[in-house]
Amino acid sequence: MCGRFTLTVNPAEFEDKFGNFIFPQQFAPRFNIAPSQPTLAIPNNDRFKADFFTWGLVPMWAKDPVIGRRLINARSETMAEKPSFRGSLKYKRCLVFADGFYEWKTHQGKKAKTPFYIYMKDRQPFAFAGLWDTWSSSDGSYLRSCALITTAPNKLMETIHNRMPAILHPRDYAAWLDPSAQTPNQILPLIKSYPAEDMDAHPVGALVNNAHLDAPEMILPAQ
Repeated sequence: MCGRFTLTVNPAEFEDKFGNFIFPQQFAPRFNIAPSQPTLAIPNNDRFKADFFTWGLVPMWAKDPVIGRRLINARSETMAEKPSFRGSLKYKRCLVFADGFYEWKTHQGKKAKTPFYIYMKDRQPFAFAGLWDTWSSSDGSYLRSCALITTAPNKLMETIHNRMPAILHPRDYAAWLDPSAQTPNQILPLIKSYPAEDMDAHPVGALVNNAHLDAPEMILPAQ
């Protein structure tokens, strides 16, 4: 499961890294993005324009968008069969942008978990594979939401947790954002564990345990 991530880079850096996409001119750095909060994503609507989606998927057929029932992660191994995800996998895929994420390591015989911050060695931003949908209310309002896909851990992540978010290679962005309907056999090969040799991690302090906090010191190595 992936329950927190960061997006701290300057918007101008996005223009250099993701030149084929259109991004908002300004957005605040985020050091502790949590479920139910806005996430920067590009849906596969053939516009290649990033916007903010609520993290926590609400399928279009849901009766109501109750926060506690929103789906933050979709397991790559089962999402093609799950009613909540299979429609989005076929028709509504997205890139969710980040420059790091958090995971909590358990210790045998201990109740407390150690939070880790995981990122690319070159500190560059990247994109998670995501699913999106739009839920419409009877009053005319709507909610655009997304979920992150998770997969098996790479060698770095398996020392911390038994899952990791699916990070897409840039060469696969176009295929993932193809607006045409895709079968699981066509699209699932893009979901794989990102190479461990390109990533790094360090333990961080307990501040990240509080979803209401958002500060630069959250990503600093624990003292």
